[in-house]
Amino acid sequence: MTGASTLTTDPTHAPSGELRCSLKPANATPGHVDGAWWPRTPDLVAEIPALLDRLADGWGAVDRVSYDLSAWSPAARRITVRGRRVRLDGFRGRRPADAIHLSGPAGKAILTLLVIPPDTDPEVAERALRRAGTGDNQDTTTDLLSSDPSTAPRSTS
Repeated sequence: MTGASTLTTDPTHAPSGELRCSLKPANATPGHVDGAWWPRTPDLVAEIPALLDRLADGWGAVDRVSYDLSAWSPAARRITVRGRRVRLDGFRGRRPADAIHLSGPAGKAILTLLVIPPDTDPEVAERALRRAGTGDNQDTTTDLLSSDPSTAPRSTS
């Protein structure tokens, strides 16, 4: 796929309009998040279809997206992606505000993604994308969004 539905794991070279997202490999160590997503706007209804469209091929259909109400513009309760109705469930305070939670049919959990705010400094955002998508990442969302590079895990290779 190309354009807005292309998944890139190298955010520093993502052309304008490309989906800025990184995911842990399938055999990754469990952690707080399964990857990260850096949307361009706080409009969930406009941003989420490209993400769900791309994830459908590798992770399966998404029936529900849980998100923090304070992190996004007001959103409809349901949208249609690939002809499938997707429920958008806003919450307050029950989970990290800087993450979205994606569920499939029958409530099966699919992914938890760090959401990097659209206005985040590009260096901080790109570092968070890279860190969140590493197989051994167990950082919290707060640690991943830290603007202090000294908090980044050191490579053991």
